[in-house]
Amino acid sequence: MKLEHLLLGVLALKPATGYDLKKYMDTHGRFLRTNTQMSQVYRSLATMEDRGWVAHRVEPRPGATDAKRYSLTEEGAVVFLEWLTGPYHPPTRFEEPDLAARLAFAGFMTRQDVIRLLETELETRTAEVARYRFRDRHLEVDSDLPFDAELAERLGEWSHRAGAEAKDAHIARIARLREELLDAPETTPAAPAVTGRPAQPDEEPAR
Repeated sequence: MKLEHLLLGVLALKPATGYDLKKYMDTHGRFLRTNTQMSQVYRSLATMEDRGWVAHRVEPRPGATDAKRYSLTEEGAVVFLEWLTGPYHPPTRFEEPDLAARLAFAGFMTRQDVIRLLETELETRTAEVARYRFRDRHLEVDSDLPFDAELAERLGEWSHRAGAEAKDAHIARIARLREELLDAPETTPAAPAVTGRPAQPDEEPAR
């Protein structure tokens, strides 16, 4: 998952300025990606505009610096949806935000898309438990430094139990969500527009 994917997703919701995008990354997006700097947002916008994924229009601001409002292009929409609904390869650590990032834009997916995503996550994490849960966790130590083997083993077992409980809870949550979606009535929402939304004033200067 790249920052560009998240920014494309936000712009798919509605056009935004760089300031709007940074605000999103500092609020909703802080759970999907840590410490996103304003410079990273503008650098990504410039890259995406060069690739034809986004376009901007300048909004005059009487008495203030003009602002740039970015919109998703048709090509950008294709790139975004290919990432969102394309093959999902769960990261090594289930704590990584790759799954949450896709679920954050679930409104652009069908229910079956989301169910397949959840099933991939469940299959991967369940296989990990089967493969690693009861592995030999003994470590050979031959160190010239003072080493408390009993303390190390105690903390290692605590860490193992904590990680196992967290993964089991994650698997249970994903399984419950899958069941909820399977039991929910079918809906056919109207497809949201990705361009042409009316601009909203803000205080962001053009960059």
